[in-house]
Amino acid sequence: MPDEWRRSTLVPIFKNKGDVQSCTNYRGIKLMSHTMKLWERVIEHRLRKMTSVTQNQFGFMPGRSTMEAIFLLRQLMERFREQKKDLHMVFIDLEKAYDKVPRSVMWWALEKHKVATKYINLIKDMYTNVVTSVRTSDGDTDDFPINIGLHQGSALSPYLFALVIDEVTRDIQGVLPWCMLFADDVVLIEESRSGVSQKLELWRQTLEAKGFRLSRSKTEYMKCDFSAMGYEDGDVSLDGQVVPKKDTFRYLGSMLQKEGDIDEDVSHRIKAGWLKWRQAAGVLCDHRVPRKLKGKFYRTAIRPAMLYGAECWPTKRRHVQQLSVAEMRMLRWICGHTRRDRVRNDDIRERVGVAPIEEKLMQHRLRWFGHIQRRPEEAPVHIGIIRRPENVKRGRGRPTLTWTEAVKRDLKEWNIDKELAADRKGWKCAIHVPEP
Repeated sequence: MPDEWRRSTLVPIFKNKGDVQSCTNYRGIKLMSHTMKLWERVIEHRLRKMTSVTQNQFGFMPGRSTMEAIFLLRQLMERFREQKKDLHMVFIDLEKAYDKVPRSVMWWALEKHKVATKYINLIKDMYTNVVTSVRTSDGDTDDFPINIGLHQGSALSPYLFALVIDEVTRDIQGVLPWCMLFADDVVLIEESRSGVSQKLELWRQTLEAKGFRLSRSKTEYMKCDFSAMGYEDGDVSLDGQVVPKKDTFRYLGSMLQKEGDIDEDVSHRIKAGWLKWRQAAGVLCDHRVPRKLKGKFYRTAIRPAMLYGAECWPTKRRHVQQLSVAEMRMLRWICGHTRRDRVRNDDIRERVGVAPIEEKLMQHRLRWFGHIQRRPEEAPVHIGIIRRPENVKRGRGRPTLTWTEAVKRDLKEWNIDKELAADRKGWKCAIHVPEP
């Protein structure tokens, strides 16, 4: 391998949270040779052909996504809420996971996955005699060697990390959805506090035996109180230290609540939309910019931020109202109007070319429903535990709205037969919401 490929520049990028003067709040990304990345893509393509990881891993795997992991978790919470059973979750955080992968463990994992020796030697060559420098405001530092961890910003690193974690934890993962991984984000689920404590301790021992370390401060515990009786109190400990207990947790960008509701997630998405809005407010409020162009920017950058994870939402009327109010405020400002101008919402939408967000929300949900219907039976979304159990007696009062019922409501409102979902092209046409 050319020596030019062995050199890289490390650029620290602030995570937009915490103290700006603390090095732990920065993520280091390596700027590497483009030809080196092309070479890594070739190796990755061949590795994927000869290796595989368990279904528990959703990160950087073809046919799997963050939405599938979020959907599984929300569906599990729905089913346990219907059965009035508690659910205990621990969200594991690994300290500097990519940066602390021991090279010896990496070679061991590749051998265990039966990777051909010539490819292992090629990967070893990529990590031999590599040097890097750090880019600062005062210029680049001197080169220094790197003898541990994966290359940040590398095209091959995500899959190498998945292979390592898969081999290290293969015997303790269990079945879906009780254990799910997205790269280094791990969630462990059990029906009891003692069960999830034992599972956490087993994971700690297994991972730390191979050189990884679980963060004592960022690993968090959430208990979903769904049962009407049988309250189980107590703490979950990690190596003798109490794991922080949370009422909400941000999992893969989606806010989970211990009650199983989506109120926090909807509010979080609206805030995310406003954050995108403020970043481009100088352009969106400029009267010299055409309104149609502003509308296109809204459809491309702001609305997707507001509807991330909406595929899994069993929305109620108040949730739709909150999203609609936020959207109309943005669109009115784009047009330079306020409610006092008494311009109708339909006229505002026509000027900027933006369809109602409630219709787009339904489109997202039905698109995901069609995706699930077309997935093979062995796919994770068709796991038996997620399906509605037979003869489950619901409690008193109005039943809590579920995702399945929300989909049925959408199908009825749009007069669509769910059997059409088998035809991808026909389904896409049936649920399409045109922009004005």
